[in-house]
Amino acid sequence: MGAIASRYRVSNAGLTGTDLQNIENENKRDNPGTLDELHKKSKEVMPVNFEGGKLMVNKGISNHFQMAHTLTMNSAQNGYKLSATYIGTKQISPTEAYPVVLGDVDPSGNFNFNLIHQLTNEIRVKGAAQVQECKLTATQGTIEFKGSDYTLAAAVGKPDFNDKSGIFVGHYLQSVTKRLALGAELVYQSGTRIMGGEIAIASAAARYTMDDSEFSATLGAAGFHICYFKQASEQLQVVAEMDTSFRGMESVGTIGYQVTVPKADLVFRGMVDSNWNIGAVLEKKLQPLPFSFALSGMANQAKQQFKFGCGLIIG
Repeated sequence: MGAIASRYRVSNAGLTGTDLQNIENENKRDNPGTLDELHKKSKEVMPVNFEGGKLMVNKGISNHFQMAHTLTMNSAQNGYKLSATYIGTKQISPTEAYPVVLGDVDPSGNFNFNLIHQLTNEIRVKGAAQVQECKLTATQGTIEFKGSDYTLAAAVGKPDFNDKSGIFVGHYLQSVTKRLALGAELVYQSGTRIMGGEIAIASAAARYTMDDSEFSATLGAAGFHICYFKQASEQLQVVAEMDTSFRGMESVGTIGYQVTVPKADLVFRGMVDSNWNIGAVLEKKLQPLPFSFALSGMANQAKQQFKFGCGLIIG
């Protein structure tokens, strides 16, 4: 035992306290987040295109309550929507407070509702419901447990005990090292419309994080999805994505980028995929006014399809 201790002291004789702390930090495993957020960095770079005109007016009623009025005009829909957001007083971190309640309704009575609440430091619950034409069309409940280096989650979607149908999803994501996280997902669905009455699909997930880039992938019986994120500079982010469906025998590759110009309060996102879709969104804050202006464009030259959108956000 003394010989082993002696060899350990000799092997670490050249290391300072700072070196040992750096080694400890390098080996420390943090919570990897949820499996739903596996491709989050890549998705945030891709532009969200819209068509026609859009006007949104945000109004802060108090420190915890905000309302928004949205007017949309395009070939698919023309209408008004009222949205409300409530953020509670339970402060988890400087940027997180719970519960969070979101909802929106339109003149036709269509309604969407979302609830997120952090019950404890480890347990978070989510709920969602959708009403279309006075009928409850979708419901979902999720519970997440966050450990020091793993996240376990379970979700139930649109359960119907009379019809014995519903969707059940289980997630697990584990930090194997500080940079590598591995996980798995199991989706089980039952119902009379499903061949055999039930189906289960399992998939695996992985994410490897480097100093300025990230690689994430999911692989299952239905297909695989691979994303690569790169922080090329302070102003430029680049993403490459491949989505393959085994059932449809189809694969789509996409390249996206985001350019941020802080001095001009401008963000530009663009993408191009293997189906010849080209899209871009420009967002510009009109300082000192509390206005944000957005332009959206999407084109497919092969199909002769072109879409253009213009939006203004006040507040």
